[in-house]
Amino acid sequence: MSLIPSQRHLFDLPEDIAFFNCAYNSPQLHTSLERLLVGVRSKSRPWERAASDFFNDAEIIRTLAARVFGGDRDGYAVVPAASYGISTAARAVEPQLQAGDRILVIAEEFPSNVLPWKRTAQETGATLVTVPTPADGDWTQAILARIEPGVKVVSVSPCHWTNGASIDLRPIGAACRALGSMLVVDATQALGAMVLPLLEIQPDFLVAAGYKWLLCPYGFGLLYVAEQWRSARPLEESWLARQHAEDFAALVHSSETYMPGARRFDMGEKCTATILPGAIAALEQIERWGVGNIAATLAAINGRIAACLEHLGFPLPDAAHRCPHMFGAQLSATHTGKLVADLKQRQIHISQRGNALRFSPHLHISDQDVHRLIEALDELA
Repeated sequence: MSLIPSQRHLFDLPEDIAFFNCAYNSPQLHTSLERLLVGVRSKSRPWERAASDFFNDAEIIRTLAARVFGGDRDGYAVVPAASYGISTAARAVEPQLQAGDRILVIAEEFPSNVLPWKRTAQETGATLVTVPTPADGDWTQAILARIEPGVKVVSVSPCHWTNGASIDLRPIGAACRALGSMLVVDATQALGAMVLPLLEIQPDFLVAAGYKWLLCPYGFGLLYVAEQWRSARPLEESWLARQHAEDFAALVHSSETYMPGARRFDMGEKCTATILPGAIAALEQIERWGVGNIAATLAAINGRIAACLEHLGFPLPDAAHRCPHMFGAQLSATHTGKLVADLKQRQIHISQRGNALRFSPHLHISDQDVHRLIEALDELA
């Protein structure tokens, strides 16, 4: 892996903005903006759009996703949100659940990975079980200890969204396969910023909203579906997901046959020219950088910040339990300041989730940004 120099010139970021908050929402690439504007303008000239335009961008997305993140292109579906992807997974696995079965999630999980499972539990009589926050910070072992007979679904993330605490999905995937449990992964806070070996993890479903680490427009996401689930019932019945849908003259006769692979799980208006071109530009750029190089570079940036925080006395997770691209520093119970707000006044942007100050930079960060942050923390903390 090689470190990537600051890529600030590729983003629309004023010089006075130091933005360490990509776990909230990433900045947008210039190339994405340019293609989005072209896409928006194309709606003004509908006579220039051909039937193939309803499908081509989604197929480019599938090819790019397979090259960059692994798996086969037929396994990817285009979805609008993480909640849509998790709900799709829940709809697919629901027939396999019955009263007394257990669905495993982790404490303080993001609602998109909890609410669909609450509904599924209500519909099937299954029980939603929450893995409590481990005292030693080792989420992987805490989850593995709860994967036991009766657990039919394990729905977790590669890292905790509040503080970047890492979760090793490889042993969790192996434990699920050994028990016959289904593994659903919400990779929103990881895909594109850390390496996720799909072939080793072998998730049944993996979803990621695109507006964070994928640098994509809001309203775009990816869903990967394992081959054994590609004949499951989709969340919606879209005509665009059926064979011969490009033959508009024949749409008076509804096709009963889905397109191959995970295409049946696409959102209804996957063809939107106002979103997908921007997503394509972002995925192309991530491919040029390389996910491993992105992760190594962000780890180096976060290492400098973490060293400063440790010097200032902030409790940090053990380095072995941190993800490369984001991490959280705990506020003491007696802390009464408004550190996030005070930093914002200086145009330095981080976030707070729960009791954790969350630092989540991307490649737009420069040495000057890091210096400003460290200097401000030293003064304000």
